[in-house]
Amino acid sequence: MKAGRASLAAFAAAALLCMLAARPAGAQVAPPAQPNIVFVLADDLSWDLVEHMPNVQRLRRDGVTFSDYVVTDSLCCPSRASILTGRYPHNTGIYRNSGADGGFLAFRARGLEQATFATALQAAGYRTALMGKYMNQYSPGRVRDALGRPYVPPGWTDWRVAGNGYPGYGYRLTSGEGVERRGHAAQDYLTDVLRRDAIGFVSGAVAAGQPFLLQLSTFAPHTPATPAPRDEDRFGNAMAPRTASFDEADLSDKPRWLRGHPPLTAAQQWRIDDLFRERVRSVQAVDRAIGRLREQLRRLGVARSTYVVFSSDNGFHMGQHRLTPGKLTAYDADVRVPLIVAGPGVPAGATVSEIAENVDLCPTFSELGGAVAPAGVDGRSLVPLLHGSPVAEWREAALIEHRGTVTSPADPDFPERGSGNPPTYEALRTRDALYVEYADGERELYDRRVDPDELDNIAAEAPPERLARLSAALRAMRTCAGPGCRGAAPLGTGVLTP
Repeated sequence: MKAGRASLAAFAAAALLCMLAARPAGAQVAPPAQPNIVFVLADDLSWDLVEHMPNVQRLRRDGVTFSDYVVTDSLCCPSRASILTGRYPHNTGIYRNSGADGGFLAFRARGLEQATFATALQAAGYRTALMGKYMNQYSPGRVRDALGRPYVPPGWTDWRVAGNGYPGYGYRLTSGEGVERRGHAAQDYLTDVLRRDAIGFVSGAVAAGQPFLLQLSTFAPHTPATPAPRDEDRFGNAMAPRTASFDEADLSDKPRWLRGHPPLTAAQQWRIDDLFRERVRSVQAVDRAIGRLREQLRRLGVARSTYVVFSSDNGFHMGQHRLTPGKLTAYDADVRVPLIVAGPGVPAGATVSEIAENVDLCPTFSELGGAVAPAGVDGRSLVPLLHGSPVAEWREAALIEHRGTVTSPADPDFPERGSGNPPTYEALRTRDALYVEYADGERELYDRRVDPDELDNIAAEAPPERLARLSAALRAMRTCAGPGCRGAAPLGTGVLTP
């Protein structure tokens, strides 16, 4: 009997080895019906910080990097509204961080909280949590529900949100039915507090046997880019990258709002490097949070059934085009941000070059969870691209919309002198071009194939028919809605080629 059992075991083992050998190299396990989703969203994180984040680099090796992923506006609230709802700013009506057309109060007043990826996934049976930053104007304790508790938007099971968390200390944080005040001790450092709470949430959801969505939204590396105590003295030699656009030599072809900027002084360049070091230091805690969360997922046995997504609400320029630290522009440093995804069915170490936008995250998360995406979504699910499947008729252009200058000194995104505060503009970004139309009639056009640093504005010399084609596509995009947005800019094989 023992010999028979041994022979049977050997046969079974051999059969298993044959099946494994027959599987194509790099084949992925089929995704579960309701996978978990961990979405880490940083604040003002630009691509030049990723090389200093070892856990993010590991995530890239384990998953897919979207190399041409852009945001709908390089300003906090408009971008976050697009992420949550899957809609462009012209359909959310959120263009600023405060006022009638911006911020949390406008987002709530317009009913946008009723139709987000959180409401979709919660309706599908997910336990959902948002930890960290929500939107400007949301302050724990100041906004309450009918029972006097801190207000929690629809769709969120767990709500651990801070107000004014930019300094990293001395903030208020929602805690159950109350508000917790944190001080300035090392254990109060906000990113670390959020990381511990996030791990606790994941552990609780797994113990309850419930699929979960976790959005961990850090305030880092937003200015003042406060690092954790352990990172304060690290990276002393780091410098902002000296790309071709850094302290650009000639701005004569740039629009009026930028054309008169003088070359960066030595003091300005020193400050840029100093802030860059602080930004590198501040993202170390974000990077550790990603590493610890992935480690906990492995410990709990759910790593193979969990998607881990890393991105930012917008980028950040550091000396490009003579601009001191800031954002708000349509240039590459401000609108192109990381989107890195690892999880079931996602090929390791792959790069997706198709144009993706933050409006795609809502339908993507909804599809991953088997949920019905909210009505009115302008974006398109990235799930086929995540799994390496061919996609017919993908978008040819991304739309970027920015409404006016930021004028309130109380706004945490109020630009410092010299950082750029462009007027209203709309832009199209294609594989080979960036086209910008300003409300005052000025235009910019860059050939991204030969000028990725956006140095030479060729709008004045471009054939009128090509400018007309771009302008028509932009008009179609800025008025599109829902599924109509997906084919609203038919540009052909190349807008810069005959």
